[in-house]
Amino acid sequence: MAVADRLQSRARASPRLVTAAASVVGYALVFATFGGVLPFPSISDQTVILLSDAIAVVNAAALSAIVVGVYFIKTNQIRKHRAAMLTAFGLILAFLVMYLLKVGGGFEKEIQATGLVWGAYIVMLAIHILLSAVSVPVVVHAVVLGVTHSVAELRETAHARVGRIAVAAWGLSLFLGLVTYVMLNHVYGWVPRGEAALLFAVAGPSLRDGLFSTDD
Repeated sequence: MAVADRLQSRARASPRLVTAAASVVGYALVFATFGGVLPFPSISDQTVILLSDAIAVVNAAALSAIVVGVYFIKTNQIRKHRAAMLTAFGLILAFLVMYLLKVGGGFEKEIQATGLVWGAYIVMLAIHILLSAVSVPVVVHAVVLGVTHSVAELRETAHARVGRIAVAAWGLSLFLGLVTYVMLNHVYGWVPRGEAALLFAVAGPSLRDGLFSTDD
């Protein structure tokens, strides 16, 4: 308990530093996974598909917890709000573990769609990825403030303002992630592709075609 108390005391004294450190660790894990630096074990295609479905379930649960948490804070149910938001945060950590395992040990999927459908999918996917990246420090900061301050003390911090931004960015990212998951896995077909191809897909069809075209 003494160690936990010391850690909480340090986080309370320097919430921005803790937020920055945790965010850097999160970004580093993602970039290292996409760069093939981390030694993930290879997983089967069936496991990749299973993880994709599990990630969707976890993200849906996280989005539900966020919505419930917003309801609780609006009705002044502080303890329930805290529990809901910590549940959502825990689910996102579970998502991160599964996502890194899927990317590092398996493959990513490319939707089999064309025209406006492909364009809409890529736009939603790009927004989802951008908001996922942007929301990391905002969500972490809201959580750090929430777990290191009392309810009375939180009124003197940026928790409420940061929390509103976190809910908007995080919630929309989760929603778009679920929409693209349904399109990719249950509406249109998909083919396996390497994890690095995600950058090409977001960049646009002209870049993608140029990189993968061959001369006659």
